[in-house]
Amino acid sequence: MSLLKTDRMIRRVSELDLAWLHGRGIRGIVSDLDNTLAAWHGDEIPSDILEWLEAVKAARIGVCLCSNTRRPVRLARIAETLGIHHVPGNAGKPGRAGVLKALELMAVLPNEATMVGDQLFTDMVAGNRVGLTTVLVNPLADQEFIGTRLISRNAEKLILRGERARPK
Repeated sequence: MSLLKTDRMIRRVSELDLAWLHGRGIRGIVSDLDNTLAAWHGDEIPSDILEWLEAVKAARIGVCLCSNTRRPVRLARIAETLGIHHVPGNAGKPGRAGVLKALELMAVLPNEATMVGDQLFTDMVAGNRVGLTTVLVNPLADQEFIGTRLISRNAEKLILRGERARPK
């Protein structure tokens, strides 16, 4: 298994179909925050993503934020506002500990969960290391941590070779 694989690529998390999740026995979603559900360091969740989160919760699929943020108060506040779990503090992706904690909080096994995020080297590697289904989304915004923009995104382009999800 390649740690850099992704099971699916979509433009936005709101395109992640509930039937696709149910068909794979998914009971929990481990989600990145920055540039996945909200803009980097932003507090506002776009309306389509809010609607999708409500549908996910109504389908009895758990959601847990697992972020490398250095703003843990923001992370906790957003999770509370959304009514979902969060891994306190920096999850340390691509390490396994944050993802394992997310699974514990949702009471699901790795084969019952999917990792959703915008970064190949943190989100997808962390999900793959634990054995989750992985879903790569396009970043919500261009603004992001300088190391991500200058190093990770360029390396991602080489690996994915233009395979990121394209607008329909």
